[in-house]
Amino acid sequence: MSHDSAHDEARREPGGAAADGAPTGPVQQMEELMAALNADLSQLDAELQSSADRAPGTPSPASSRTSEGDRSSSRPS
Repeated sequence: MSHDSAHDEARREPGGAAADGAPTGPVQQMEELMAALNADLSQLDAELQSSADRAPGTPSPASSRTSEGDRSSSRPS
């Protein structure tokens, strides 16, 4: 979920801004911001969990750049 869609989702929740566009109070604005923050944190948690669920030994894109010399030095003789 993108950052913008999280804010849109927070606005659609019950108790959101009035349909006529009337401004909301500070408490309502804080609730909307907290809902958007919660959505962002949930997305980040899901991304971190999926990266941690990779099988051990499966190289991540960053670690796949390890040179052959580094790998061969760790092999038993």
